[in-house]
Amino acid sequence: MENISFRDVTIKDGFWRDRQKINAEKTIYNVRDRFAETGRFDAFRFEWKEGMENRPHIFWDSDIAKWIESVAFIIEKEPRPDLEKKVDEVVDLMEKNQWEDGYFNSYFSVCEPENRFTNRDWHELYCAGHLTEAAVAYYYATGKDKMLKIMCKYLDLIDRIFRVEDSAAFHTPGHEEIELALVKLYRCTGEKKWLNLAKHFIDRRGMQEEVPEDFWCSSRYYQSHLPCREQLTAEGHSVRACYLYAGMADIAFEYDDEALKKACFSLFDDIYNKKMYLTGGIGQTAVGEAFTVPYDLPNSRAYTETCAAIALVYFASRMQKMRVDARFGDVIERAIFNGVLSGVSLDGGSFFYKNPLEFLHAERGRNVGVPRQQEPFPEAVRQRVFSCSCCPPNITRFIASIGDYICSEDENTVYIHQYIASTVKTAKGEIEIETGYPYDGKVKIVTGADFRGKLALRIPGFSKDSFEIKPDAGAVVKDGYAYIDVAGAAEFEINLDISPKAVYANPLVNEDAGRVAVTMGPLVYCAESVDNGENLRALKIGKITDFERKFNAGLGTTDIIIKGRRLRQETFEGGLYAYEREYEPCEIRLIPFYACINRGECDMTVWLVSD
Repeated sequence: MENISFRDVTIKDGFWRDRQKINAEKTIYNVRDRFAETGRFDAFRFEWKEGMENRPHIFWDSDIAKWIESVAFIIEKEPRPDLEKKVDEVVDLMEKNQWEDGYFNSYFSVCEPENRFTNRDWHELYCAGHLTEAAVAYYYATGKDKMLKIMCKYLDLIDRIFRVEDSAAFHTPGHEEIELALVKLYRCTGEKKWLNLAKHFIDRRGMQEEVPEDFWCSSRYYQSHLPCREQLTAEGHSVRACYLYAGMADIAFEYDDEALKKACFSLFDDIYNKKMYLTGGIGQTAVGEAFTVPYDLPNSRAYTETCAAIALVYFASRMQKMRVDARFGDVIERAIFNGVLSGVSLDGGSFFYKNPLEFLHAERGRNVGVPRQQEPFPEAVRQRVFSCSCCPPNITRFIASIGDYICSEDENTVYIHQYIASTVKTAKGEIEIETGYPYDGKVKIVTGADFRGKLALRIPGFSKDSFEIKPDAGAVVKDGYAYIDVAGAAEFEINLDISPKAVYANPLVNEDAGRVAVTMGPLVYCAESVDNGENLRALKIGKITDFERKFNAGLGTTDIIIKGRRLRQETFEGGLYAYEREYEPCEIRLIPFYACINRGECDMTVWLVSD
């Protein structure tokens, strides 16, 4: 099965077209301006000297690369001469400053030229990977191959140093990403050497110790604790991990590598069953931005980096090429509508690096006597830029290419994984998807006169026991997909149950014991103190069947109003503890998680006390 590229998809008016419009008209420029202010673009001039401001950083190349890739995805659909001009300026600087042997890195070339390929922890291959992805995308979008040639020259050097000579001070990337980038380059150029280099990094990983005994972290943090084919549980830094797992899935698919496939399925199961938040967020702890142990899913201390949710989508989208299983599409859907989209403000101007499921004022005021020793509770304030600003350009490239996740096809079948209003060109003919999803569960699918084959419609997990397909075409449901035979022009309507539902966590998740979350279709909902007053933990939610949907003009969302009860604070006027509790009736207003913290700093929670 092959995923259908966003290049063959036109997003139509609706939820994601609105987000793409904000992304292309506002966010891409906001990110550019912040990167200019902080010196990221100037770093490509290679003119920095000691004593000057804005010393280049080891991951700035990746920030600029993702911005370039975002521009490429945007201008492939709609010309933006000003953005294209800026990219061309950066590419000209890359050509000017590339070493004769092909090396390019704005940090090491200027700050530590003598130390190139000596520090596994300092992102050289990670930056090269992102620059490669950007070069491929820009070539597809414009036909300009200057950046592609620059990167091929650089990658020839990397191939010689790491695969042929094995002469670097380390053997595999500290921050994985180049693996999946090389596969993209192979598919663009048809040159097998890039696929071989990607496979080399996968094969070599975990085959030798690459972390000094006195180093600040262990090999598990880098996913180097075992050979890739023996890694069965998700470990370490969650972004690095899922970039690696995506690369592993690519190689498993290209080489039909059964051992690697087995590892990938095991890794996915471990995340899906034991380490993923309801929002599709991953990476439970700020210590190493990492996975921890099974069922450890703290809410207010959740790290759940935006990049980690995006990386999980990359992994899951590759997994659905190898096996028909609606869980992959369910994970992608849960992540894109919640754990990813929460990472950017509704106006496209500010961002979250971390996306916890709870913000509490009380916890932000801890340890006032020792202010420099604070527990890592994220602040409920969106930022315009971060010192480590990997997430904003990751968001811009992701939203611009959201069409990548809608459909895939094999010899006989077109699989519709995500219900996004769009026109999709397939080898079997064009299809139209018309829907108001996620706020409307009705999806109309129209095939052209030339369409021949099967349609497979994913039945989301939240609606697997309650859906309807009209007209009744004798659909056969298997592995979470409804299969329909189509010959020529046809029109089908699938109605999914997006009524609000209560969700309960596995009792092994101690943090959520006695609590309930509310979802509506793919959207996770949350309560904010802006709507519900202070102390959200005092709220006790009632029956989910007793609800009202209400449009929120300020946020542009459909909110859920549920009857509940509030614990009366007067119960505790005598001090900290009481023998009785008194409640008063109240209405609890819930907004979609992706829209949280867009009205100023406030408390927020996804999980509420269950009645």
